[in-house]
Amino acid sequence: MAKSPLAERIAQDISMKIAAREVQPGEHLRAQALADAFGVSRSPVREALLILLEAGLVQQMQNRGFYVAETAPGASARAQPVLRDERQSPYHRIANDWRNDVLPEEVTEQFLRETYELTKSQVQEILTRAVREGWAEPKAGYGWRLLNVAKSPKAFEQIYQLRMAIEPAAMLLPEYEVSRDKLEELRATQQRMLDRDIAHLPVEQLLGNGARFHEDLMTFANNPYFHMALVRVNQMRRLLEYRAASTPERFIQQSTQHLAILDLLARGEILEASFAMKRHLAGAMSSKMQLIRASDEASKWSA
Repeated sequence: MAKSPLAERIAQDISMKIAAREVQPGEHLRAQALADAFGVSRSPVREALLILLEAGLVQQMQNRGFYVAETAPGASARAQPVLRDERQSPYHRIANDWRNDVLPEEVTEQFLRETYELTKSQVQEILTRAVREGWAEPKAGYGWRLLNVAKSPKAFEQIYQLRMAIEPAAMLLPEYEVSRDKLEELRATQQRMLDRDIAHLPVEQLLGNGARFHEDLMTFANNPYFHMALVRVNQMRRLLEYRAASTPERFIQQSTQHLAILDLLARGEILEASFAMKRHLAGAMSSKMQLIRASDEASKWSA
């Protein structure tokens, strides 16, 4: 039997929560609670749970309902589909339409619900995430304003040029002082990325971990203006970052290079760390620009 688009979207949302461990193995997925959360009836929720059952992400207990599967065989094998599938989510459909100037600068929740056939809960989650990622804000009265962030490959390239100018330079400031505790915290995060997070977390969180790594290193410069500039441009590049977040291998390379920079800082080799940071950013810019241009070219041909 054909699956309804609404049920498939609900199943996708739940699967991402499972991948991100927002719901734990063995946790009871109550149909009514999910229906209330998504603002729908129980029927599409039950259909979504059956989709997840077929995928092996949930288990059905007789007379007790659905539970998150205790074991997730092949979790690492599902890592690449998680990265790929998230970019087809309603969030990215709306984000890409804004990036391509399909949407007006001001929208309402009702407009988004009707245009993209979403539930009230889904639209609210999308707008909350858009605010968090820096490309939307609520209007003073009614509705939402979409913000003019980096939309073109040229703007993305210019942001990386700025980062290549300020991040390595910040390490060479006289005030640059490494915090050993913060270094260990960053090391633990990057190692956890390699050990398990890349295979389980959604792209949003993986990109967030990468941005925070650079922002935390910038705090060592003890210059709030450097830090504020980096935080702002990190927000502005997020929409285009998703187009470059293509495979787990890219995140593995990123975390490996981050750990190498942390090793240099731990040994007090600040000049070498500055050079390594510039090489890291230059390599990231080059590979991402290729992916973004290829993605844009593919979009033109499929339009």
